[in-house]
Amino acid sequence: MPEADLTRMVHCIKLNKELPGLTRAPFPTEFGTFIYEKVSKEAWDMWLAESVRYINTYRVDLSSKDGTEFMLRQLKIWLGLEDGEMAQTAWVPDTSPDSE
Repeated sequence: MPEADLTRMVHCIKLNKELPGLTRAPFPTEFGTFIYEKVSKEAWDMWLAESVRYINTYRVDLSSKDGTEFMLRQLKIWLGLEDGEMAQTAWVPDTSPDSE
């Protein structure tokens, strides 16, 4: 797999700074192109880690229309593109003193 092209910079709408962008659009849609142009690789990697919590909690089937719509809505809220609250997940951060 070729190395990521870190020369293409974007002003990331999530992290509000200039950062390396994605190497390609994550979806073959207009929204995918928007993400390619406005979301950094760093923020996208954060979303991918976050999205697993929704997939696991809600057993999201990404091949279904309902599953895709649910995840796109969570992504849009996470990016600040839509108002609303993120769905709750079963994930609870470890706050024990020896978790570090």
